[in-house]
Amino acid sequence: MTDLELQLKNYRLTTAQIFYFLPDHPAVLQEFVWQQLDLAPRFPALHGFIAFWREKLDGKLHSVKVAHADLIKPAEFRLYDAPLVIH
Repeated sequence: MTDLELQLKNYRLTTAQIFYFLPDHPAVLQEFVWQQLDLAPRFPALHGFIAFWREKLDGKLHSVKVAHADLIKPAEFRLYDAPLVIH
């Protein structure tokens, strides 16, 4: 399915900020940012990625923060009444 088809089926851009412990240095946290179209509020793609992480990767997860945004929405316009000065 194309991205547009997914968006028309209510998939939204989802960003996950994943903190994990480095395998060789377990006291050090590293950040990984994951981004994909996913279906809120269940987030099946994100849950699949986290399951893959736990099964295949060595870094133990610390925390995951999730944000999502609508990509298809009405346009926003703002008019400013201010002079534009270019030097």
